[in-house]
Amino acid sequence: MAAAAASSARAALDRATARLAAAGVDTPRVDAEWLLAGLQGLGRAALAARLDTAVPPAIGAAYEAAVRRRARREPLQHILGWEEFCGLRLVVGPGALIPRPETETLVEKALAFLGPAAAGRRLVIDVGTGTGAVACALAAARSDVRVVAVDVSKDAVALARRNVIALGLDDRVSVLAGDLLSGLGACAADLIVSNPPYLPTATLPDLAPEIAAHEPRLALDGGPDGLRVLRRLVADAPDRLTPGGALVVETAGGPHAHAVAGLMRATGFADVIVHPDLAGVDRFVTGVKQGPLLGEGSEGTIGAPCESR
Repeated sequence: MAAAAASSARAALDRATARLAAAGVDTPRVDAEWLLAGLQGLGRAALAARLDTAVPPAIGAAYEAAVRRRARREPLQHILGWEEFCGLRLVVGPGALIPRPETETLVEKALAFLGPAAAGRRLVIDVGTGTGAVACALAAARSDVRVVAVDVSKDAVALARRNVIALGLDDRVSVLAGDLLSGLGACAADLIVSNPPYLPTATLPDLAPEIAAHEPRLALDGGPDGLRVLRRLVADAPDRLTPGGALVVETAGGPHAHAVAGLMRATGFADVIVHPDLAGVDRFVTGVKQGPLLGEGSEGTIGAPCESR
């Protein structure tokens, strides 16, 4: 795709769209528009108003390079360097899973369990934080929330810390390296939230190239049945929750969600509910540690701080 000096944005987009379509990209025109808009510091709507404007040679060369990367099925978000989640712009990269739109529902379910703002801060543990998307979204939505975000991947921890600082949330969000809940000091949380690895190992080769070749396997592989990580989390969570505290998790959906619900019931969680995603697929599971409801004498509003051992 040679970019001529006088090429219009429309012509550049047409060439890029054809190339991306030939490479098997699902949304070639949309991706072509995002790449060209991003290089010029524009949104797609602003780009649409400038389709007949000539693309400067330097932008044209950078655009050609970006389209080549996307045609090799590198994720659009990695090329742009960011993804939006719950209204927040997050830095993304190969070290952590790209935040998905459906995970915004996980945040909604988590917020519902926090109830009205309290005099003391609520303590939330975000297990497998990745980019820090869920942790940052919760802290941004509630000024009375303190979040301890944990990930076993050092690359993810570095990326999450970068996002926390960039969003000005570092006074209320701490990012720690650790394996699920085992790396924390003594603390009790009002809420544990997690979007853990949940895909069965055998399904990984069938993933789109953008995922299989460019996102960390550690963040995807849930073991033979997709429950390897969730079993541990469900088993360990009660010891980290205050009475009346909640566990909120995302799953692979369908039967997998109901299997997780079964694990939670067997562990002693009460009020276990399976919730659908926006497509109507059962995907999120919530459960409550039996005891007083939040705000009814619970000592979990911060309590002892979580610290890495």
